[in-house]
Amino acid sequence: AQTSTLAYFGVLPRPHGAHELLATRNVCENLGDEVTVPGTMSLDESVPRGHTEAHPGRVGHDPWPSAFPPGVACSAILMYTFCTDCWLIAVLYFTWLAFDWNTPKKGGRRSQWVRNWAVWRYFRDYFPIQLVKTHNLLTTRNYIFGYHPHGIMGLGAFCNFSTEATEVSKKFPGIRPYLATLAGNFRMPVLREYLMSGGICPVNRDTIDYLLSKNGSGNAIIIVVGGAAESLSSMPGKNAVTLRNRKGFVKLALRHGADLVPTYSFGENEVYKQVIFEEGSWGRWVQKKFQKYIGFAPCIFHGRGLFSSDTWGLVPYSKPITTVVGEPITIPKLEHPTQQDIDLYHAMYVEALVKLFDKHKTKFGLPETEVLEVN
Repeated sequence: AQTSTLAYFGVLPRPHGAHELLATRNVCENLGDEVTVPGTMSLDESVPRGHTEAHPGRVGHDPWPSAFPPGVACSAILMYTFCTDCWLIAVLYFTWLAFDWNTPKKGGRRSQWVRNWAVWRYFRDYFPIQLVKTHNLLTTRNYIFGYHPHGIMGLGAFCNFSTEATEVSKKFPGIRPYLATLAGNFRMPVLREYLMSGGICPVNRDTIDYLLSKNGSGNAIIIVVGGAAESLSSMPGKNAVTLRNRKGFVKLALRHGADLVPTYSFGENEVYKQVIFEEGSWGRWVQKKFQKYIGFAPCIFHGRGLFSSDTWGLVPYSKPITTVVGEPITIPKLEHPTQQDIDLYHAMYVEALVKLFDKHKTKFGLPETEVLEVN
């Protein structure tokens, strides 16, 4: 829905056997003191400490880089209305926008009507996508979900936490999920309204601080921890997460006393194929430059065609995605956590994620010998 490809799903036929498939299988740059932007390591190894400080101003990565084109299109249409008889509509909207500019930083305007659109259920059944709850969440606590892996577009994250297609509100009553994405998306007229209606928020420090300290309890911020780096290694058959040096989200959790919840999405890497550029190649150089200066890395990927599965296109392959929400890790509130504190809880988080993967991998089509690679 945040991608230009999601428009296709309104016309795609519901796949045969979707419900049968459901029965078998259904951010993040280093966060530091400043955050402005939304996947095996042996735990016996010492976690490197020289790489844990964040680049100022960087917090996460947009799981849906193709949200940018529709955002530009909305802006262009509004600008065009200035040259038509409907110019007053654009003037009124931009005037209102000036007064409403900071709303995304305060949780936005969630719409249960939008989150319950019937199209999301068709979207869910196409793959199909399911959400698996393993433990209850207390409404008296706040949470940071680490979502793994990124995949190409993070479709499981969107469906499970920005819509009610998999009944997240019923499975976790009293919990308000906020899926974090690039703050730049909320500078796009009209697109920002749609994003907020789904409970999507900017992944920046102002927003996270507000939601975890001034919005009561029962908030769950979902951060796609691996970010752009993880998306570049996404490919079918690979289970790897970029997490070894991603510790900023742990620091945020400690500062606010928000419990960490490891979340793994089996099948997220299966829905698209991409061209993998080797380290040192011109293609990887271009991707890293985009990642550094824009916040996302362009991928050369493909799915199936719109009308035929035998052709290439932008429609994702119909592969099951099962998102398993693990057991919360209780985090104490430390206003000024030390590096030792951060390292300790980061190691606990990595261990919990690996255990979650190992416990559920055979249930969703992976062999017992499959190992989660933590980079």
